Order: sequence, then structure tokens, then C-alpha cells
Amino acid sequence: MDNFLITKYKDVEPYVPGEQPRDRQYLKLNTNESPYPPSEAVQKAVAESASSLQLYPDPACRDLKAALAESLGLSPQNILPTNGSDEVLSLSFMAYAHDEKPAYYPDVTYGFYDVLSGLFGVKAKRFALAKDFTINIDDYCGLESGLIVIANPNAPTGIAIGVDAVERICRESPDCVVLIDEAYVEFGAESCVGLVTKYPNLIVSRTYSKSMSLAGARLGYAIANEDRIRELETLKYTLNPYSVNRTALMAGVAAVKDIGYYRNNCDTVAKTRDETAERLKTLGFTLTDSKTNFVFCRHESVPAGELSDRLRKAGILVRHFTGERTNDWLRISVGTPEDMLRLTDTLEKILNGGIE
Repeated sequence: MDNFLITKYKDVEPYVPGEQPRDRQYLKLNTNESPYPPSEAVQKAVAESASSLQLYPDPACRDLKAALAESLGLSPQNILPTNGSDEVLSLSFMAYAHDEKPAYYPDVTYGFYDVLSGLFGVKAKRFALAKDFTINIDDYCGLESGLIVIANPNAPTGIAIGVDAVERICRESPDCVVLIDEAYVEFGAESCVGLVTKYPNLIVSRTYSKSMSLAGARLGYAIANEDRIRELETLKYTLNPYSVNRTALMAGVAAVKDIGYYRNNCDTVAKTRDETAERLKTLGFTLTDSKTNFVFCRHESVPAGELSDRLRKAGILVRHFTGERTNDWLRISVGTPEDMLRLTDTLEKILNGGIE
């Protein structure tokens, strides 16, 4: 079969999403989705959107910008709604990195950063995390130009850095754009959104997928200085001015107005995460200090790949990353308290030889 793909894309390695099987019913703890449905107000907004789907969505996303700006204490000009936070990442790699302006990020982090570097021909500089998976802030200070990308909290490790560390990076690498990916920040980490009016080189990306129970809607947004938003918006309008659909826009506004429901869910997830971590420790697992909606853990006696396979046979999906530094570790999304009891009970049976 002929290959029509142009040469520069032939070696691109695509992102591999978490498994979405259809062969049976599983407890899905592998893709960091929320275990809780959207609020009733959001479900109502989604239903109401059906009567106007013959119309294009507002490309300026004005209602959503206004709602987000009010909730964050910023101007609508500081907000850019996008098709998931992955669109913020894509636009930022296009805008601020290339072969002469590297992208800097940790060697263990969200895999999409490597994918975007390959897609856009970006020279990537990966800084090694410490043995305990923590970031060395010094690595990101004093850089001359390019794009610094840090997931905070990091994925798949779950470890967060403080606002003071982000501020130091922005201050000491003023000629770099600093993109802080806050996909998981609502589960216990500190947000650096308050810095965007102080540092024109800072972009914060957020998503509705985790904390707002809207992974299926594909909705995210960038928060930044007005000039950075204008630059990203130029690229967005060049590629797809209608990238955020009408249903997602209406759901997004309703979710912001019903924020108390989602904050309560995040608190519940964080509490369940910490309780699950304690139970896993009693089973002999070692864990990172996760501030996300997942735990990152390993067991001294049973390889992570084997545990993943045996959990799958028991009807539970988790994520095993086979990289050199992560091969011993599992990333397990936090479900409901009942979900996590099922997980730990199943692991206990596996470790005691009860499930092959």
C-alpha cells in the first residue's frame, strides 16, 4: 500500500491514550476520569443545547470567557477556551518552540509533550527528575529562550511544586514562555493563576476533564497575559475557529456557575485518594505524594506489569507505563470509595495468591 504521508511526519510517534475496551464491563481506573457525573445544571444545559446544534458555536466563546474570568478574578482577555487543554499545549508548542527554541520539560511527565515535540519538529530538552521523581527547579532557571512546560502536579507521578517555585522559574527565565499544565491542580495542589498578571511569560492551562466531570466534552482553557492570549488565539483561528463546540460551551458555563458541586467532588476524591494510599501502604506498596486524582505506586514483591495483568483479569483496569524509569510503577485513578475498596480487596487477594 502506498504511503502518502510527507517525510517530516513519517517518524512521528502518536500519543497512546488509556485503554477503552469494549469486550466486557470493567472498573476503569486507568484514564483519570471523574467517578462522578456532571451536575444536574450541566446535564440540563447539555440537553438544552440540542435545540440549537444547527448553528455554529460562538468562535469567541464570549459567555464562557466571561464566566471563567469572573470566577478567577481576571479579565475575559486573559482567557482562551479550547478543545481540551491539549489544544492549549498544541498551540503553545507551535507558537513558542521550534528547532532553535527548545521545549524544556521533565523526562517523566505527560507523554503528549514528546508527541508535540516530534510533530512540530521541536528540539526537546528533557531534565531528569530526581530518584524520588521530584523536579529540580534549578534546571528551569536561567534558560535563554524557548518553551518551559511543567505539569503541576506532574503526571504520572502526582507530585506538585509550589507557587514560589513557579514564580522563580518565570522570574529567572524571562525570555522563555513558561507553560504550567494544571490539569490536576484542584485535587490538592497550589494554583499559580494569580501570577499571570505579574509575569507576561506565564501561561496556565486548565481542563474540565478531571475536576469538572466533562472528559467527554473536550473542554479546556488557557489563562495568561493578554498578549499571550492574543498570540494563541491567532493560531487557533488559523487552525479551527470553531474548535469548542456549542454543547461544550453551554456545559462549561453551567459548570462554572455550579462550582460548589465540583469542589465537593474534588474534596471527596482527595479524601478517597488518601484513604486508598494508606490501605495500599499496608499491602506493601510504596507511593509518591500525589496531589491528583490518582495514585502512583509500586510493590516490592510483584512486578507492576504482572499486577496490571492480574487486575485486568479481575475486571479492573489500571495504567502501567513501561518506560525505563516507570516500569515498576502503576498509576491508579481514584474512583468512588466503593471502587477503591474493590481495588484494594482485589490487590490483597492477588498478593495472597488468590487471583492468578
